[in-house]
Amino acid sequence: VAKRAGRFMAADGGTLLLDEIAEMPLPAQAKLLRVLQDGTFEPLGTNSTQKVDVRILSATNLNLKKLIAEGRFREDLFYRLNVVRLKLPPLRERREEIPPLIDHYLRTTTEEQKKGRLTLDDETLEYLMLYPWPGNVRQLMNEIRRIVAYADADSTMAAATGICRRIQPNTNQRQ
Repeated sequence: VAKRAGRFMAADGGTLLLDEIAEMPLPAQAKLLRVLQDGTFEPLGTNSTQKVDVRILSATNLNLKKLIAEGRFREDLFYRLNVVRLKLPPLRERREEIPPLIDHYLRTTTEEQKKGRLTLDDETLEYLMLYPWPGNVRQLMNEIRRIVAYADADSTMAAATGICRRIQPNTNQRQ
């Protein structure tokens, strides 16, 4: 069996992103707290203690203070992680970011799928701008991936072709 570096060893001297930190079980939270406090941990399957220098970024869309009150998240871990807090509003509150995100995902997805140069007509862009995006950027990215998958190479996607049937502006409902 080949050995590979664990997440902390791989991130030594750099940054480790812990996405959806609120989902971490309490026993794992205790172990993470130890790493944050003294920079040490015991890799799985060993008895030796390793030292690492890792900057931790964590993310969640849940209310950690509520989880603390419910006993589902450690308060000491919350304060250890909460050094610099960034609150990112939902995409529906940052509509000015939608066109550059569309351009980015359209460009990268067309390259991945070898579709040449795809564009969206104004009506399609308007649909995408007006939709509330409850799934935020991930949902927008997946919608662009879906649009590209259905597109002919080197074409302009138009709302009239039915690409916007699944999304309805100004509602949280999907057909």
